[in-house]
Amino acid sequence: MNLDQRISAFGRLGALLRKEESNLLLDLAPKAANENPWFTSDNVFLAIQGLQIMLDEQKIRSWIAQYPGSGQPKTVGVAFAGNIPMVGFHDLLCILMAGHRLQGRLSSKDSVLMKYMVTRLIELEPAFAGRIIWSDHLKGVDAVIATGSDNTSRYFEYYFRNIPHIIRKNRTSCAVIRGTESSAEWHDLGKDIFSYFGLGCRNVSKVLVPTGFDLTKLVEGWRSFEGVAQHHKYVNNLDYQKSLLLINRTPFIDGGFFLLKEDTQLASPISVIYYEQYESLGSLTGKLTAFSDKLQVVVSSDAWYEGSIPFGTAQLPELDDYADGRDTMEFLTRL
Repeated sequence: MNLDQRISAFGRLGALLRKEESNLLLDLAPKAANENPWFTSDNVFLAIQGLQIMLDEQKIRSWIAQYPGSGQPKTVGVAFAGNIPMVGFHDLLCILMAGHRLQGRLSSKDSVLMKYMVTRLIELEPAFAGRIIWSDHLKGVDAVIATGSDNTSRYFEYYFRNIPHIIRKNRTSCAVIRGTESSAEWHDLGKDIFSYFGLGCRNVSKVLVPTGFDLTKLVEGWRSFEGVAQHHKYVNNLDYQKSLLLINRTPFIDGGFFLLKEDTQLASPISVIYYEQYESLGSLTGKLTAFSDKLQVVVSSDAWYEGSIPFGTAQLPELDDYADGRDTMEFLTRL
């Protein structure tokens, strides 16, 4: 199977997702939710939207043209995460586009969706059948890509120390606020915070605001996302976090379905959004630099802050938006 065939297959998969979107939600979303209660229809729909954007044949051709061809096909193991729907699909795409074989260990929280996508891909290009293997163990592989917690990553680093690897750790995202944003922009930022209930590494868990900023703008600007509190697991987290803050007499702002807490840390618990004030552009840059090894993306209005992306786009990454800033395709083409 040559490169053109691989590109064409993924392009056709994208077209199929665009065509069958409504049927997918009716048939697939309930099965995904039975496996993982966090995978609501809205979240599955958002994940499918992301794949539709990614799996455009011309985009894939332009993206892959930046890399040299691979040599002898290798077997690359992937330990898939299961925090948001199909979060590991980009790794699967990269491995197959590089001409390698995938040996995947699926998360028990996200097997339905991933298996479905692979089944449809193989229907479109049967030659992929011999290049994708599901396994409970990543043994006998030539390289590994694994995603886990900071604790799990230490195990991965040790276990796969003798072969090429990419080991991803806990990351989260941050928003930079000027204070002059419009109501539409607050809504877009809300997408980056509340999509997937805040469970993804591209979800914003902290906002940096100018000194003296009126935080009620955030409370009012995010009202349209109050539906997240209809989910039992989310509201349980909300009640628990609120109880902790009250017991400890920690100041916070109650947004009704979220809590705003001033904190110097980056990663916040589910339902809690941290905020921190900055006095100048220099101090803002200093704070972000301190977080650099834990940041996935930074969002800002119209991407005004250098290196950031616009509000509302955090969950719609392009093909070259690599997790942890590590170029997966470069890694794979050098094996």
